[in-house]
Amino acid sequence: MRLTHLTRILSALLVFSFSLPAFAATAPAAAAKLPAAAGNVVTEAAVRGVISDYLMQKASALAAEVTVKKIGYYGDLKLPAGTVSYDVVAPDRWEGYGPASVALVVRVDGQVKRNQTVQVEVEALTEMVVAARTLERGEVLSASDLALARRDLNQVHGSYMKAIDEAVGLRMKTTLRANTPLRRDNLERPPLVKSGQLVTILAENEVVRVTASGRAKGAGALGDVIMVQNLSSQKDIAARVLDATTVKVDF
Repeated sequence: MRLTHLTRILSALLVFSFSLPAFAATAPAAAAKLPAAAGNVVTEAAVRGVISDYLMQKASALAAEVTVKKIGYYGDLKLPAGTVSYDVVAPDRWEGYGPASVALVVRVDGQVKRNQTVQVEVEALTEMVVAARTLERGEVLSASDLALARRDLNQVHGSYMKAIDEAVGLRMKTTLRANTPLRRDNLERPPLVKSGQLVTILAENEVVRVTASGRAKGAGALGDVIMVQNLSSQKDIAARVLDATTVKVDF
């Protein structure tokens, strides 16, 4: 009786010991049948590279040293399987430098899978005219008042002067601190003729030359057209400033 009972126990243990390897062998096969994570994973670095390439191309027309300072995109991009393509679209008025919000459009097999806004910033350094010292309003500039320095185009919004000679002889409309880029709208031509000044009115063509005395009714720089009163006829006429004492009537 005891022998029969022992035989049954040994038989049960023998079956169990052979069942364990069989179970372990089938486990990986069962896992392989689970659905795979099919698709594309585009790394953050790859997406940022696409945006950077676009920004550099956009800024290629600028006569400047261009550096991408910021791309506000983070994280890998998980997409379905297929051919991935990208479009980066900047605002129409953005000239390729300074901060901007661009649209990143990602397609898989032509279908849009991601459309998001990305904040970017591009630095564009170029040589421009700056104030060599603080320039006061009303000053007429000489070459010693100015210098050349590398500055970011975003500081002047594209309106800058490339050569010192462009600014010499012009007058400051506002006060400008030293080392600040000089914008064209900071300057004006100084008037040659002042309001109320006596001037010579000249009218001439290939046949005749006539002069008359007049009084300026407004200030004007070289080439400006101002109103002048003919002192003989008391009539007001439009005349162009030729120099500090002469205006010309075009006819």
